[in-house]
Formats: sequence, structure tokens, C-alpha cells
Amino acid sequence: MAPEPPETDVIRASEIGEYVYCARAWWLHRLQGVESRNSAALQHGQRVHDQHGRAVARFQMQQRLALALVGLALVTGLLAALLALGVR
Repeated sequence: MAPEPPETDVIRASEIGEYVYCARAWWLHRLQGVESRNSAALQHGQRVHDQHGRAVARFQMQQRLALALVGLALVTGLLAALLALGVR
């Protein structure tokens, strides 16, 4: 027996992508409840995707830190130059 269709009108971007890739696969999965046979590959892909997301987040944090340090270095250099010139 097929599962009941979802009672929500919300359509997620992943569902649109799944439908565009293969409308039959979307229908089988979403409306007929048939699970994919390659669940191991899907789980592996999810793990790789999660690892990549964490790497991107680390990069963004390091980039913000680098910009803050460059700003701090510029302010410190400016203050040092003003002190060397005797400006108070």
C-alpha cells in the first residue's frame, strides 16, 4: 500500500531538483514510498557533502580572522607611525 502524500504544500528545492533530474524517481519516492537501492552511495555522498560544508565554514572563519588581523596590523602601524612623528 502506498503511503499517504504529504499534507503540506511546502515544496523543497531538493524535491524540485529530484523531479527535474528524474520525474519518475521523484514519483516513486515521494508518492509511492519506494526507497532507493543505492542508499550506501547516498549516505556516502551525504557524508562527503557534510565534510565539504565544514571545510567551507572553517575557510570562511579563517578568512574573517585574517581580515581582522590585517585590520589590526594596519591600525597598529598607523599608531606607530603617528607616535614616531610625535603627533599627539
